[in-house]
This record gives sequence, structure tokens and C-alpha cells, in this order.
Amino acid sequence: MPIAIHPHFDTVTNTVSYVVIDQASARAAIIDPVLDFEAKAATIATTIADRLLAIVDEQGATLDYVLETHAHADHLTAAHYIRARTGAKVVIGAHIRNVQSIFTPVFAAEPIETGEVFDMLVDEGDTLALGETAIHVLHTPGHTPACLTYRIDDAAFVGDTLFMPDYGTARADFPGGDAATLYRSIRKILALPPETRIFVGHDYLPKGRSDFRWETTVGEQRSANVHVHDGVSEAEFVAMREARDATLDAPTLILPSLQVNIQGGKLPSPDAEGRAFLRLPINALGKHSPLPAELFE
Repeated sequence: MPIAIHPHFDTVTNTVSYVVIDQASARAAIIDPVLDFEAKAATIATTIADRLLAIVDEQGATLDYVLETHAHADHLTAAHYIRARTGAKVVIGAHIRNVQSIFTPVFAAEPIETGEVFDMLVDEGDTLALGETAIHVLHTPGHTPACLTYRIDDAAFVGDTLFMPDYGTARADFPGGDAATLYRSIRKILALPPETRIFVGHDYLPKGRSDFRWETTVGEQRSANVHVHDGVSEAEFVAMREARDATLDAPTLILPSLQVNIQGGKLPSPDAEGRAFLRLPINALGKHSPLPAELFE
């Protein structure tokens, strides 16, 4: 029996989360769950996560895994919440250690015990059993050092590495990102059989399209991706990607997202009054000159 895929699109962050169920065994995985975060009031809710869990329940399935494609910079992950509710194992790429080493000092955070915040660290060639179906792991860095693609049956869940063909590819200018590495990762994905279904992690509406989409194929990407269709060389892609990235603003939620997501979605411990605090380091991304000393005197 084939797998069943239930997408959930978050209109606030343009993120697609997925519930994937092995229908023969009714074992399930959730990919890239979103924790609702309203930035203006700094309020958090679990509406999306609860909806994903409801889908699992409605299908009579048992949740085995929360699969993270990477440490996201555009939304907070609900992985820790889902694990606490269900006992599912939180899975991420082994190179998350690189991402943690980059961003832990940015937030002046305590050192992270990776094995405590993530249950399973996986890498290229690893497989996980989802009932009678295998989850195959591809290491596809470039957007971040820890990006993974999960290949399940005839589907590949690529996170932010690729978008719909009319939108293109992920940015590669975050710390630890690299456009040439991204190109090679994309070519690895596009070496899969052309009928392989690709499920993307976001959709942003390009000019001329008004409906959100998240499913394409390897064949469609190879023939029509506006950034990396067949015939685009690595040098051409790198030049395009670096020029484009230089024009992009940082994601709105990058600072709250990363400090939570490198902890697997676990929020900072509350104080004696039950209040939790996220840090907002000034000039954390290093795109501006140091602050004038007069601001501190």
C-alpha cells in the first residue's frame, strides 16, 4: 500500500508541514511542524501542531517521528511540543551541531547537549523504518549545513532546498550556507527518478500565480525550475544565487526561530513568575557596523 500524505499550509509563514502515514501499518511521521508565533505580541499557540496531531488521530495512526529538514529561520518548530504529547522521536541532520556552534554564541546561550534536545541525528545513507516503509536520508546542505531530504516511497521532502519550479531555490547566505554546495545538493535530488514526487517546505506566490502549491516532480524541476533547470551550470547558479541573496532581507522571525529551533523547539525555562524570555541580540547577523559607544554611555 502506498503512503498517504496530508499537507498543512501555514499562511503566516508560508510553511508547509506534512503528515506522512504508512497505510499498511498506520505508522506516521510529521515533517517540519510549525509552532504558532505572533511576532508583534510575542504570543505562542499550538493550533497548527494540534491540527497535525488531529490528522494522525483521524487516520487511526500512531506517530513515530517528527522529522526536521533543518533548523528553520522563518518559523518556530513545534517538535518539542509534539514529542511531549506523543513520545515521538525528534529527528534532524547530524550536522545540526555545526548550526548550534554558529548560533549558540549569537544568543549567549548555554552550551547545548545535542542528544538531549534531539532524539536521533541522521546523515547521508541512513534509513528509518516507518512501519513497512523506509525513510531514506539524503544530506542536502547549502541552505544550511544540516539540511536533509527525506525520501519516503516515491516522495522526496526537500525542506527549503527547492521551491516550486516557478519560484526557484533556497537562499544560501545564512551563516554556514554556500551556493555551490546548494547546487550540488540540488543535483543530487534531481538525480532521483523523474517521476519522484517533490514536496517543498514553502510556497511564495511568484508573479502570475495566485494559488499556493507544494507538490511537483523531479522531471518538472529539471525542465522548468527558473534557477536550476537542466543546462544551468554550477558557476551560473552560484553567480545568480549570490547576486539574488545580496538583495534579500533577513527573515522576519530569524532571531526567535533559531534560538528555539537549535533547541529542538524547547522554549527557555520560565522564571519564578512563569514568564519565558527570548533574546533579541542587536546586530546579531553582522550586516551593520558596530553600535556607537555613545549608545551605551
